[in-house]
Formats: sequence, structure tokens, C-alpha cells
Amino acid sequence: MKNWSVSRRVARGFTLIELMIVVAIIGILASVAYPAYTDYIRRGALPEAFTVLSSAQVKQEQFYQDNRNYGSGTTCGGMNPMPTNKYFTFVCDSASATGYTVIATGNTGTAASGHVYTVDQSGGKATTTFKGATVSGKACWLSKGDEC
Repeated sequence: MKNWSVSRRVARGFTLIELMIVVAIIGILASVAYPAYTDYIRRGALPEAFTVLSSAQVKQEQFYQDNRNYGSGTTCGGMNPMPTNKYFTFVCDSASATGYTVIATGNTGTAASGHVYTVDQSGGKATTTFKGATVSGKACWLSKGDEC
């Protein structure tokens, strides 16, 4: 008769509990990493608006120097036609002899969706919508949090 305790094979591989612990750890790491990654992608899309709005401001001032007005209605003289980019759509709102407002709105289905930024003739920068929430009293273009 064989002595089973002496001749037992050494088990190789992982037990089910070890695999479940690894899966749980990966799940916890993913739940932290994915929101950080999407926020990183969102912040990377926002400079597109800042660049075009700054350019629009310069072009509007150049147009004003030549014509003594900023355009009329929804036609900004210095930015006609208004650009549409990958992440943002730009419109001119209420251009007149004495003022203008250029609005950048995040395109639906992109990382910039839920963001609205503006610039006006006095150089006033504003964020009206940030991450889908209405913002008031912010005289800057928010990109990371609610601080200017």
C-alpha cells in the first residue's frame, strides 16, 4: 500500500481565490485610472477653443482698425466665416459698431462636449458652461477645475 501523504504531487498554478483577488485589484485600479484618463483627454481638447478665441479677438481688433466697427449681427468682420473645428464650433454673437462676442461651444460627442467659452471686445474671457454645468462669475477660461 502506498503512503499518499508522501507521494502527493505538488500543485501548480493559481487558485480561484488568487485569481479573484487579482481581478478585484485590476478593477479598483481601472475605476481610478479611467476617469483620470478621460479628464486628461478633455483637458487636451480645450486649448483648441482658447487658440481660436484668441485669434478671433486679434482679427476682430484688426478689422475694427480698418473699418471702425466689428461687423454686424452674427457676422464678425474679422472672422467670416467662423471656423468649425474637431472639438468646437464658433459663432459670432451680436457684432456691432462698438462690440462683439465670440462663443466657442463644444461639439456633441467629443471630449469638449459640455463646454462653452466666450471672448468679447474688451478682452473679457468667460466660461459659461464647464463639464456640462452652468458657471457664473468666472472671468477666465476654465480648463482643469473651478479656479482661474
